Amino acid sequence: MSIRQTCSATSKHILFLFAYTEGVRSIPKAVSPSALRCELSHRNAARAAAYLAEISYSAVPSIVYAETEAGGHGNFLPAAYKRILQQPAWKARLAKVYTGSRFLPRRADRTRGELECANSSDALLMNIFCYPGILRRQAVCSLLGIRPGIHPEFGVRPGILLKSGGQDRSEMDLKLGDLFIEAKLTEGDFQMARCDLVHRYRDLDSVFEVDRLPMRGEKYRSCQLIRGALAAHAWRASFAVVCDQRRQDMVDACFEVMSAVASAELRCRISVVTWQELAGTLPRKVRAFLAEKYGID
Repeated sequence: MSIRQTCSATSKHILFLFAYTEGVRSIPKAVSPSALRCELSHRNAARAAAYLAEISYSAVPSIVYAETEAGGHGNFLPAAYKRILQQPAWKARLAKVYTGSRFLPRRADRTRGELECANSSDALLMNIFCYPGILRRQAVCSLLGIRPGIHPEFGVRPGILLKSGGQDRSEMDLKLGDLFIEAKLTEGDFQMARCDLVHRYRDLDSVFEVDRLPMRGEKYRSCQLIRGALAAHAWRASFAVVCDQRRQDMVDACFEVMSAVASAELRCRISVVTWQELAGTLPRKVRAFLAEKYGID
């Protein structure tokens, strides 16, 4: 199922349409971040025995995989992992430190990578877009509004301009041509930021109706979404959030920030795509992996 945004050039009202790519599917029940983490923990605990893996002792245990002696990795599809290791820029992403390493029982495992965790949205993103031939599939390209054959760039810094003349150093998860992507899975939100940090952005007042941006107390909510819209504006690009269809809270947060975008033309370049919708465009082997490991089907 696709969550798409259409808008009139003469109106600031937004109409959200649901377009179906493979027939109408039942909408999964909305779940909380902790409930989804619990589900992924259960699913991956069942897989862990077949792979080198550790189980953290945090409140909601996480499964953290490791590379096997044969060169495989339980957190990745074999074909995707092979391509990741062949591309230096992609392979460098594997060195991203796992912030929950302190919860692993064995001291020797406490320098593990974030993309080795079963809950990693970055790993999920790479499993899909590093898989051979994915970005030559017409269904995938049509869904995302990109041309076929683009080379994925992970961990891109769009360099959003600040009023001081400097640039923001924050990363975007993926860039596909002129499309920036922010990926989410079990994360709690899109981050919060102090007002002074958000008001540093040079184009904030021209991109947003600032008084409509969501706040909690003295902080702005969904700062990653604000940055995504600013990046799309600066680069004349598009911005998409990829999240789980079961995370209705994240979908709502996206629409809340979209509604504060001042330009109808820019709003039409911002979208929400669900993992479930994306799965419907993928090869059978990838879909089976996503269904087993993430409950995405």
